[in-house]
Amino acid sequence: QVQLVESGGGLVQAGGSLRLSCAASGRTISVYHVGWFRQAPGKEREFVAAVDWNGRATYYADSVKGRFTISRDNAVNTAYLQMNSLKPEDTAVYYCAADRSWNIIAAREGDPDYRGQGTQVTVSS
Repeated sequence: QVQLVESGGGLVQAGGSLRLSCAASGRTISVYHVGWFRQAPGKEREFVAAVDWNGRATYYADSVKGRFTISRDNAVNTAYLQMNSLKPEDTAVYYCAADRSWNIIAAREGDPDYRGQGTQVTVSS
């Protein structure tokens, strides 16, 4: 089993930056692809970004491309989401997820094996 814990959320003004972390425990996440998702009140969960198991391939939603950067450090069992130029519409609970299937993480073709509890990101205008 893999436990995922997100951190780094908070309140920031529009145009500001936050860096989210997704710390894994229980076993190594080096064999899993990792993705970030978000869900705003009253909206469906939305894909944000994905990184493959060794960090060489990344994929982003159009809404965050050029502003967000996903990365991972398998040596410390942690994935990250650097968020720059934040907008009020980025306000949501952000979740990280891990799965062996790239299609599940990047194309949402099913539920990931592991998901964290989320961290709140609020962007004020």
